[in-house]
Amino acid sequence: MEKFGISERLACRVLGQHRSTQRKVPRGRPDEEALTADIIALASQYGRYGYRRITALLREAGWAVNVKRVERIWRREGLKVPQKQPKKSRLWFNDGSCIRLRPERPNHVWSYDFVEARTHDGRKFRMLNLIHEFSRECLAIRIDRKLRSTDVIDVLSDLFILRGVPDHIRSDNVLCRELLAV
Repeated sequence: MEKFGISERLACRVLGQHRSTQRKVPRGRPDEEALTADIIALASQYGRYGYRRITALLREAGWAVNVKRVERIWRREGLKVPQKQPKKSRLWFNDGSCIRLRPERPNHVWSYDFVEARTHDGRKFRMLNLIHEFSRECLAIRIDRKLRSTDVIDVLSDLFILRGVPDHIRSDNVLCRELLAV
């Protein structure tokens, strides 16, 4: 600070820094890079472990390391434990019995469902979505303010003509054989 002709005390007060930050030059530890590499390797290997459990694994591996140091490196590297994903409900049992029919080939199972939303001015509209479950292809989307059973039959009959009749049609996870009894 002597270059500028003011004291260290005044310069630190003006900058809002503590005076000890001007005297001690921070230097990292010689093993910092190796420790960081090990932390990243363990975090990628054990994805659901946090920094505390990683610290325990590092100690088992021979590192004399503090939890606070591992946490500091963990945060600096941007490591996080991912949120737990919700468990997907099973569609069928392993013994072959069905809870829900599994699509096995093209034109085996189609499903339809209604989705309701609102426009920016608050008016409702509904969408009829028809999906081919084997290929996950969207066969049709019908949008209107009101959708009736005749609209569903119109969409299905048009698709029957274009693509052929499927073996099963699912609506709200229930198979509808009455529609195919024609």
